[in-house]
Amino acid sequence: MNIMLFHSAFGLRPAVRAAADRLRGEGHQVWTPDLFEGRTFGTVEEGMEFTDGLGSEELLKRAVLAAAPYSERGLVYAGFSFGASVAQTLALGDEKARGLLLLHGTSDIAESASVDELPVQLHVAEPDPFESDDWLTAWYLRMGRIGADVEVYRYPGAGHLYTDPDLDDWDAEAAEATWRTAAGFLASL
Repeated sequence: MNIMLFHSAFGLRPAVRAAADRLRGEGHQVWTPDLFEGRTFGTVEEGMEFTDGLGSEELLKRAVLAAAPYSERGLVYAGFSFGASVAQTLALGDEKARGLLLLHGTSDIAESASVDELPVQLHVAEPDPFESDDWLTAWYLRMGRIGADVEVYRYPGAGHLYTDPDLDDWDAEAAEATWRTAAGFLASL
């Protein structure tokens, strides 16, 4: 599978590279574009301040430019938190998308969005400070209405970015369960 993996608001940190290496070890081709051009951040607040300064239009432009050379191959879009929102936006706009793997985040859905049974898998903490239960319910229903085939996995007690071993959110058990489930999802595409 060809996977475009987008980083979180922390930037392209070691955990993203390790995740890409893990996926490559499972036989996938993985690209990890650096939307922040080398910048990384120590807190989510610093990262969000940076993304706000760049603006969503510029960040999406960078993401589209990163994905464009490979989109003809039929990409699986994936991302962590902020990167999940980027991945979702691109996947819903790419008729050749093969799947969408969301880790720790979702995004608004454009009114014009429509997909043909796009396989989607979401992994998120329970509770998650950035993904409330009400939001996730509305998101799930809306994704179904636009034609996505969605699976949601919740991890009670895990921190928001629980797959990153360098953050306080790290939860080894939840992270391993996520990667095991995601491997099955990717193998099924």
